[in-house]
Amino acid sequence: MKAEIIAIGSELTGGAKLDTNSQWLSRQLTDLGIVVHFHTTVADDLAENVAVLRIAVGRADVVLITGGLGPTLDDLTREAMAALTDVPLEPHEPSLAVITEMFTSRGRTMPDRNRVQAMFPAGSDPLPNPVGTAPGIWMEVPRDGVPSDEEREPCRIAAMPGVPSEMYRMFDTQVRPRLPVSGRVIRRARLNCFGIGESHTEQLLGDLTARGRDPEIGITAHEATITLRITAHGANDDECDQKLRAASASIRRLLGPHVFGIEDEELQHVIVRQLNDAGKTLATVESGTGGLLSHWLTDVRDFDRCYSGGLVLPTVASQQRELDIDPALFVAEGAVSETVAGELATRCRARLGADFGIAITDDRGAEAVKHPSLPAAVVAMATANDVHVLPVQRIGNRAIHRSRTVKSALNLLRLHLLDET
Repeated sequence: MKAEIIAIGSELTGGAKLDTNSQWLSRQLTDLGIVVHFHTTVADDLAENVAVLRIAVGRADVVLITGGLGPTLDDLTREAMAALTDVPLEPHEPSLAVITEMFTSRGRTMPDRNRVQAMFPAGSDPLPNPVGTAPGIWMEVPRDGVPSDEEREPCRIAAMPGVPSEMYRMFDTQVRPRLPVSGRVIRRARLNCFGIGESHTEQLLGDLTARGRDPEIGITAHEATITLRITAHGANDDECDQKLRAASASIRRLLGPHVFGIEDEELQHVIVRQLNDAGKTLATVESGTGGLLSHWLTDVRDFDRCYSGGLVLPTVASQQRELDIDPALFVAEGAVSETVAGELATRCRARLGADFGIAITDDRGAEAVKHPSLPAAVVAMATANDVHVLPVQRIGNRAIHRSRTVKSALNLLRLHLLDET
């Protein structure tokens, strides 16, 4: 069974807004065992809306539409659905009564234009929307005349509001119960990795990433984090879970410590858990990152059990003042160097009384001009007995580089804690 999701709105095609509705709906359909083969985004143009719908009906068994159900002149979904099936729009008095009452309950007079929201293509069913003024539309379109080698069931179309909160509720309460049962189950899992590139990951995994496998393993990269997306198909949850566990075990065996977490886990979540499990504490000092490392750590639950605090020292003067760094060190080494980073980590750890100290020194562009042979950033981790440093070269734009640098610092500590256990 194939599905298509159509997002309607010139604000989407023009780039003013991001289409997150299609992503959410795809996840819901996948959970139901319905595979989404197409995402379509179309502007507020009636002829183009009708054309998109005709294509979708011909190639998909389920079509979900978001947007275009409002009262303004650029809301054309109902007109497009009526034109698709060559039927008129008809008023639905119960829907009009609900819309009118919603305005009355808010002490407002309903504009006459809102009456169009109670107009539906003949033969369709209204989908109530108790949290908004735009009812949805359910329609089943016969596919006589659509080229096919066998008789096909009608295409099921559900049009929902573009407002996410209204769409979520309408899908769960009105659309989901009407969708056909696929007879198959699709389940997904994610493993997150760091310290390895996308192509190297694929090389190490070998045939596991071959197209057409079940489970299928896809690789995506975002700011140096590699995510392995595992999708399993089966007759039931147990069959899918067995496939997911087997694939996850194979990935961990092949990639080893590069795998750091699952699902939505980021490096900072793993670090806080590792530190709390070990009963250890961490202090940080940052230059050139604007406190991004501290921000990430303090967003994690139970960070206060292990995070002693962080210093944001963006200038050489502030580092000399707060951590009593010898000015001669900066003259000899430059602000971004392994020696300076190690000294910052050591002194920060001692000042805040933590078991570990992490320092980040980033050139912010200025040091790159003074010292072109130096790395763009250096991260360091200090323990009671040792200092570990890691140069970080600039890859990508400023935002990506900063994120990658902070992740490199966290990963340095993660691997050390793994070695300790």
